[in-house]
This record gives sequence, C-alpha cells and structure tokens, in this order.
Amino acid sequence: MPAWAPQTLGYGLSAACLAWVLHGYPIHDLIPTIRSLDWIWVSLAVVSDLSVYIVHAWRWNTLLSPVVRLRLWRTVQAIYIGLFANEVLPLRTGEVIRCYLLAHWNDLRLSIGVASIALERLIDGFWMIAAFLVTARFVKGIPGDLKILVEIVGVLILTGGIVFLWVLLHKQEAHAVIAESRWSATLRHVVEGLHLMGNARTLGSTALISLLYLALQIVSVYCLMKAYGLDLSFWVAGGVLTIMRFGTVVPNAPGNLGLFQVACVVAMGLFDVEKNDAKTFSFIMFFALTLPLLIGGAVATALTGLNLGELRDRARRSVRAVHHTE
Repeated sequence: MPAWAPQTLGYGLSAACLAWVLHGYPIHDLIPTIRSLDWIWVSLAVVSDLSVYIVHAWRWNTLLSPVVRLRLWRTVQAIYIGLFANEVLPLRTGEVIRCYLLAHWNDLRLSIGVASIALERLIDGFWMIAAFLVTARFVKGIPGDLKILVEIVGVLILTGGIVFLWVLLHKQEAHAVIAESRWSATLRHVVEGLHLMGNARTLGSTALISLLYLALQIVSVYCLMKAYGLDLSFWVAGGVLTIMRFGTVVPNAPGNLGLFQVACVVAMGLFDVEKNDAKTFSFIMFFALTLPLLIGGAVATALTGLNLGELRDRARRSVRAVHHTE
C-alpha cells in the first residue's frame, strides 16, 4: 500500500464525519453554550481526565515491574508526548513515539515496550467488552454495524489472549516457531518480555489499575454531562464512553476529529438525547478533553529539547534499526 493511502483514507473519513455532524447544525450557538457551562463541573472533568494519564503511567510501570523499575513521572512524560502526537499526527503515531521514549530513557529493548503495550490493549479490550455487554443489556437499538465491530474486536482480543497464554505455557515452542522469522531475535525478546510480565500477580494488579483507568474516564464524561445540564446517570456516561471507544477504534485523522463527534452523537442518541444537543455535547467534550492534553503534551515535548517531528523520526529510525540489527 502506498504510504499516502492510509493518511488519505483517514483524513477522508474524518472530513465526511465532520460534514455529517455540521449539516443542519447551528454552529453559531456553540460559543454562547460553552460560556454558559457550569465551570466547576468542567474543572472536575479536566482534573479527572488528567488523572487518567497518571494512572496510565502507574499501570505501565506495574506491568513492566518484573523487567525494569521505572520512574513514574518519566513514564507520565512519555505518555503525554505519545498522546500529544496522536492529537496532531495521523494514524496514532504516538504509540510508537511513547514506546521509543520509554526504551530510550530506561535502556530497555524496544520490543519489550511493544509487548507491554500489546498487553495493555488486551486488558483494556477485556474491560471494554465487559462494559459494552453491560451497556447492551440496558440499551435497545444499538446499531448493527457497531455490534459487528465489537464482535470483530472481541475475536481479536480472544485470539490475542489465546496467543499470550500459549506463549506463557509453551515458551520453548514459541521460540522454535519464530526461529526462522526475519524478525526472530526481536520476536524472541517480545516472547521473553511477555513471559516476564505474564505472572499472575503482575497481570492481576495491572487489570485492577486498568479498571480504575476506565472509571476515571467515565467520571470525566459524567462531569461534562453535568456541566452541560444533562440529567443522565453515571452508568449512562459509561455507556456513552464505551460506544465511543468502539466507534473510534479505527485509526483516522489526528485526535479522531469528525469520527469522535459522530460516535458521540450516535452513542447519546441511544440514550434519547436530542440530536443537536448531542452534537453540541460532542464538541464540548472534544474541546474539554483535548485542549488540556495539547497543553500538557506540548510542555512534555518541549522538556525533551526536541520537536514532535524529530521525535517521530527518531522513533522510526529506532524501529528500522531493530529490524536491521536483530
């Protein structure tokens, strides 16, 4: 696939979604509505969302604790920079950048960092599937396309879990399977990392922290609903967040712009929120959760002495170096 094709598809999807949201929407009413928000609730939402990234760093440190001891604030910085990159660069390039920074700052193999992120995604996927199943019990009319997407994600998570368990139980066989691969040495380090992180205590602690990680995100959505004056429960906020997460799982334009708004409108429509109110809330939520991240990410990036483009190039060179040297 040409290098430009994924970006073109991502930006095209984002533009189409944004056009759908803005069609017939009184955009001139947005600024007065933002001014009328309850800013105490907005502040609580922002604080809760910023806490998510600290919990994320705590979880990452816990997951990697059998391999290396990490400094919490250094990990927080890597996460902020990675998420900042996701907000301004397409196709979630920030995942590679944060993995590179963690490896670079802690003299850690890049392949082990990648393995830890894969485990994070498996655990997050488990909790999100569980949350979706709870939501589905109380909501009627969930779109068929969304159900299909959740089923696909569920199959991928189940497959990943089976592979992970097989690696844990058949370490020697796993080494033998990858021995002929061009990436054999790198994959061997991934297997070693998975084996070290795969003990019951580490996985149990990581899973519990991941539940807190999800709960804080729901708190942010709930506080923003209160700020806007929506009389919806904490559980509805959880349902909206869950549906939005599945709706934005496809990599697209920076910050999920467009797809974020469509997913929010669809999710809130399932809870009988009027369409224009849902559209307004989608923009409020986007700005409230994105602007603090952009500011924090810009500061975290500046502290490295490099700009985002340089970090992206270094991360890419690191990946290529692993491929050529291993």
